[in-house]
Amino acid sequence: MAMKPTSTTKTLATSEDDAPTLSQANFEGAHFRIGQQNVSRTEWQTAVRGRIAKQRISIMLDAPIIARYKEIAGERGYQTLINDTLRRALEGEHFVQGMRNAIREELADYAIVKKRGKL
Repeated sequence: MAMKPTSTTKTLATSEDDAPTLSQANFEGAHFRIGQQNVSRTEWQTAVRGRIAKQRISIMLDAPIIARYKEIAGERGYQTLINDTLRRALEGEHFVQGMRNAIREELADYAIVKKRGKL
């Protein structure tokens, strides 16, 4: 049994020939906006950097590590994958430290109760 089409809307294929040619003048005349307000290029760049909260660094990594991350990442981008891995590692550290603190508090309470002979 054939499936019924779910949509009858047709989209026209576009090609590179349909797109307007952009020149440097187009980019120089661009307006930078935050919300609905025009701002300077510097203000816009600062806002973007603050929003993504990333900082450019240089780091030396072993070649096999980079090769493996490139292999895993595919189209996504290996640097993004390395960043995600580091973020998860830090979040894991916070979890582990939080658990250690909770256990220490419970053990301290247990020791106090045990000393008083109420256990």
